[in-house]
Amino acid sequence: MDKARKQTLGFTLIEVLVALGIVSIALLAGMRATDSLVNNAQRLSDVLLGQICVENELIKVRLSKAMPNVGDSTFSCEQAGKTMSGKMTVTATPNPSFRRVDAEVFDGASTEKSVRSIIKLSTIVGRF
Repeated sequence: MDKARKQTLGFTLIEVLVALGIVSIALLAGMRATDSLVNNAQRLSDVLLGQICVENELIKVRLSKAMPNVGDSTFSCEQAGKTMSGKMTVTATPNPSFRRVDAEVFDGASTEKSVRSIIKLSTIVGRF
């Protein structure tokens, strides 16, 4: 009887391989979730820094004593050691006392279309 009992103890190779497969799938899912969390945290940081840059540019326009000229211009901003580039577009409105100002910040040092847009804000500027 002891001999029969010794043969039934332990796991077979198939059982061990199935358990390793299940553990590896669970670890892979955990790694993907962690990677997603890290990417989302980086995106949130970029949006926050981009928003500060855009708001600073729009405040400069609002505080200026002259109406902004219609057209496009670029600007550069450094926040938290990261340099971002941006584009400001000023367009006329039906009322000549107001102008629409759109400011957009891009990830990187260029405003090319291949560069990812981080945030875009708009405001209306009027004569004082």
